[in-house]
Amino acid sequence: MRVITGSARGRKLMTPSNYDIRPTTDNVKESVFNIIQFDIEGRKVLDLFAGTGQMGIECLSRGAAGCTFIDESRQALKIVKKNLETCNLQGETMLADALSYLERCGKYDLIFVDPPYDAGLYGEVLDRINKFDILNDGGIIVCESRRNEKIPDIFPANYKLREYNYGKIKLSIYRRQDL
Repeated sequence: MRVITGSARGRKLMTPSNYDIRPTTDNVKESVFNIIQFDIEGRKVLDLFAGTGQMGIECLSRGAAGCTFIDESRQALKIVKKNLETCNLQGETMLADALSYLERCGKYDLIFVDPPYDAGLYGEVLDRINKFDILNDGGIIVCESRRNEKIPDIFPANYKLREYNYGKIKLSIYRRQDL
């Protein structure tokens, strides 16, 4: 795993030694950033279920104003911190349950949602993002799931722009409608 572009371009990121953390594949990561490339610079990013932190780190490398990395695994956050250090980037890391964090966090412009595939958390996470109004107007949510996972098409104030399939993986991209 490497940073694709920006200030940390080409830096190799640390990966887990076991399969408790499932990093986004390079092919999918590159596709995500081709889709959202003009919606990163100067934006505030939330990397829920951060794992290795590669999605938020890629945003920071591309000029995001800041990134908060949330994970309930101490091992994952150690990897995120090491990867931030390797890339000479700054970000906030927080050991927390993602659902609880969404109840008390601030607003974000870009949110990555990539929970463990079998946890059944997509609907609840999207509901809480809406309920607690944490996505800024014009903001984007990127959900990574299994291809056959049912992800809502629309929920109040947010609509699905498009779905993309990459082998067994599906990306669902949402945008906040200006109210």
